[in-house]
Amino acid sequence: MKPKKIMKYTVLICLTLVIVTMPFLSGCASGDKEETLKVGLSICYTGVAASKGSPMGNAKLDCLKYINEELDGVNGYQIEVLWRDNNYDAGTATNIINEIINAGCLMFTTNSSAMMTASAEIANRESFPGFAVFSAPALTNPPQHIYAQMPDYGDDWAAFAEYYLENIWEGEGSPRMAMHLLNNSTGAGAKAAAEILADDMGIDIVAWEEHDSSTTSEIDSITRIMAQDPDILYISSTPQPTSIIVQDAVDKGLYPGITIACGHASFTSVLVELAGDDAEGIYGVYPTVNWGDDVPAMDKMTEYCLEYHPEDYGNMDYITSWAEGLLIAEILRLAVEEVGIENMTPQAVEEYGFKALDNFDVGGLHGPVSYSDGDNRLAKAVRVFQVQSGVIVPLTGWVDAPLIPYVFD
Repeated sequence: MKPKKIMKYTVLICLTLVIVTMPFLSGCASGDKEETLKVGLSICYTGVAASKGSPMGNAKLDCLKYINEELDGVNGYQIEVLWRDNNYDAGTATNIINEIINAGCLMFTTNSSAMMTASAEIANRESFPGFAVFSAPALTNPPQHIYAQMPDYGDDWAAFAEYYLENIWEGEGSPRMAMHLLNNSTGAGAKAAAEILADDMGIDIVAWEEHDSSTTSEIDSITRIMAQDPDILYISSTPQPTSIIVQDAVDKGLYPGITIACGHASFTSVLVELAGDDAEGIYGVYPTVNWGDDVPAMDKMTEYCLEYHPEDYGNMDYITSWAEGLLIAEILRLAVEEVGIENMTPQAVEEYGFKALDNFDVGGLHGPVSYSDGDNRLAKAVRVFQVQSGVIVPLTGWVDAPLIPYVFD
């Protein structure tokens, strides 16, 4: 090849390399922030709890999209999301938490207490912080590295029991309560609170029944409960099995005639859809506001829900996880401002993020969020609701759930 041709091809090759590499080099310009804040999300998009996990997964991803794209992330750093579907399966959740830790995430979340229970032993051993949107007392007692976004299932029971005694019970002596509990941490949390508090509150627990998440009939358990002549049936479960219990209670003639109340894991619009008219009059405890309430975060959350997941509009589980996204961003913001992006570790996020939370307002979607030494519940307020004319209607303002003195081995 002649020298002039060699020079010509050399110039072309050099120009090509410059053009090809320019997009990558441009990201290295002074002042640009290439680092990201990586978080892991374990979501039950499929499986028996998908009716809850799907709107919750949609909401947290929608909220983090909003934070990254409209708010330019956290202090200019994008939140990088590693999410996995745990199928509401403990073994899968265990694999996911290992993957999240090994991928260099700074923190993690789960939708449910059951999936956090499957993840907690590994996370606690590795000093890896995370929070469950819906939690159970055993996850935060004794307090280690797992936190509860909102009051747990034990708090639900205590708050409703007090409301019932003050506003519904009109009989003499102690009301007789039957408990129908999902056979995992969702039911165990309510049971733990009832075992500690019922006697002192003056409530007589006359029946303990368990069910699993795939139950198709609870006629036998309802028959046993009827034999105990209860005044109230308290259910701590998820929407699908709760709807079966309620419908069987109606079919057997137990309800109407007694009070039925639910913990917050099942008390959403999905339950009303599944149970239909049989849900009329049922009480429930829930830790968020309702759709359409006049709170600061409502408009933006509604905008994203209607644009990206309109099927979730009206489901209060979406509200819980939009708030979750806001909380993730606040935890990361506090830690970044304290230690800088170059010093961000899971331990720094826990110490300077989680533990620095002080009366943080998630746009009014649920109670204020604060860390208190010895209490790994971050928000501590619930409200009592009732199904009226097919709509979940709030009956109370915020009710603070005091710390229950659990003792777990």
